[in-house]
Parts: sequence; structure tokens; C-alpha cells
Amino acid sequence: MRSAPRRLIVNADDFGLSHSVNEAVIRAHREGILTTASLMVNEAASAGAVKLAKENPTLGVGLHLALTHGKSALRQAEIPSLVDSRGEFSTHAPTAGLRYFCSARCRADLRKEIPAQFDKFRATGLPMDHVNGHLHLHLHPVVLGILLENAAGWGIRAMRLTVDPFFLNARLAGGRWLYRLSHALIFRALSARAAPLLRAKGVRSAQRVFGLLQNARVDGAYIQRLLPELPPGDSELYSHPSLDQFKQEFDALVDPAVKSRVQALGIQLIRCQDL
Repeated sequence: MRSAPRRLIVNADDFGLSHSVNEAVIRAHREGILTTASLMVNEAASAGAVKLAKENPTLGVGLHLALTHGKSALRQAEIPSLVDSRGEFSTHAPTAGLRYFCSARCRADLRKEIPAQFDKFRATGLPMDHVNGHLHLHLHPVVLGILLENAAGWGIRAMRLTVDPFFLNARLAGGRWLYRLSHALIFRALSARAAPLLRAKGVRSAQRVFGLLQNARVDGAYIQRLLPELPPGDSELYSHPSLDQFKQEFDALVDPAVKSRVQALGIQLIRCQDL
């Protein structure tokens, strides 16, 4: 019996965050293995990202919903429980997540801010390849509930289930064991809860995701070790390429040796819309 083909989405988070990120994303798509990018619609370089995306229509672009560590679409007066006077969300995700769960006021404001970010994405004119969240907050029970209630109307067809296989990762990389184990457990639990809810709404996702447990260490050596170990079926590898802060992740995505390895192993590079 033939096993399923190995298909891989290679995604860049934080598209639109800065000129450096935008340039890295487009070059990684044109020159390397990058297939999709997740757009932060409220950041300073988002207009530049949209322009570049329209010049490169083979890049699948999705919404990178930002509800922490970023700017809001609405003014503070409209969502006072979520942002400060500069229109910026909390930079402490665990505290923000707890408030979003416990506070009725926060939940009401999320119901205003989340559709506003979808409206800004829709205004770009780009087809929506996928939806995910900055720091994976799209899997937060309250946020996920809002997304799935509106999945059909907002055109949500694919969403990231952040399941990074811990034991496979442990064979590929070492160090930071507490971080890696805790994040593997937290996001496996959140994804296990989310998976049947996504299926019920017809929202697709890759079977597994790589990058969470590496956290800014998705370099060439890691990708070279990962590729031959990639399980059959659909996987996603995400990183944060830039030309300054995370240049090692950009370098990995455009490395000719990595691109050749993908081809030699017969791995199909896809977008979320191909799931």
C-alpha cells in the first residue's frame, strides 16, 4: 500500500511588520521554498506587504490575527479593555489570554476588533489563503469561538492547528527542554480541542506544524534534518524570516541546498488553499 505523498506548506508569520520582513518574505518566495505568508494588517509596513503580494500572486497570503504584541484596527475608545492609549495590545500573552477568557468586557471588545481586522484584510483585495494568530492566539477558546461562528461569512477555509510533534523535534534539536515540552503540551491540548470544531465547519488544516518548538531557530541545519523525517501527509513549517532580526531563518529558506533537498525527497510545496 502506497503511503500518502509528503506535502509541505512553508509559511512566514508577521508579513507587514517591517520593510525588512516584507523583503525577506518576497525573496524567500521568489528564490527559495516559501509558499505562504501571514499578514499583520495593522502594522506600519502592511501596505507595502500588500503591494508586494499583488506583484507575486503565487504567494498565498492569510490573516495573522493580532490580539497581543501588536496594534489594533480600532481606536482605544472603541475597545478600551484591549489596548492602551497608543492602540497597542498587551505584550504579556498569558495575562491577556486570561483576561480574554474571564472578562465579559474583553469578550465584547474582541467581537468588535476581530471583524475589524478581517475587514482590513478584505479591503486589500487579496484572496484569503488562511487564518492564524500572532502567538497562536487564534486557538484561544474565546477567539476560536468567534472565528468559527463567522467562518463562512469571513471566508475562513484554512486555519493552523499548532501541533508540533515533540518526540520528533527532540530527535532533531536539543536544549530549552522546559520551553519545548511546555509549549508542546499547551498547544497540543488547544489543538485537540479545536480540531473537531474546525472539521465541523469545514475548515482545513495541516496534520502537523513545525516551528513552534524551534522559536526563532528554524535555521538551515534544522530544516535539513527535518526534511527526510517529514511524515506522509500534509505538514506546515513556519518561521519569521527577516533581513535583520531573524536573518538565519531567511537564509535557511533561500539556501539552494535546502531547495535541492526538497526536490530530491519528492516533497510537494503547497499553499493552505491546496489542502
